[in-house]
Amino acid sequence: MNVSLTEKQEKYIASQIETGDYQNASELVRDALRLHQIYRNRIIGELRGEIVKGWDGPVSKMSVEDIITKKRKEHEG
Repeated sequence: MNVSLTEKQEKYIASQIETGDYQNASELVRDALRLHQIYRNRIIGELRGEIVKGWDGPVSKMSVEDIITKKRKEHEG
């Protein structure tokens, strides 16, 4: 597998290896992927929970346009 990194990302990886927290770039990338997976699973779980709340919540008589207008007014004011 080939992965292209920006110069900034390469410098960051090198700096993390220099601190001694990681022995090599592969170790850092594996750790980053583990953290990404944890974060992604958490966010998706939270979104699913919010969707369930929406489906199980009361039905609104407002149209989508009414809701957007109301939110815009709240944001402006």
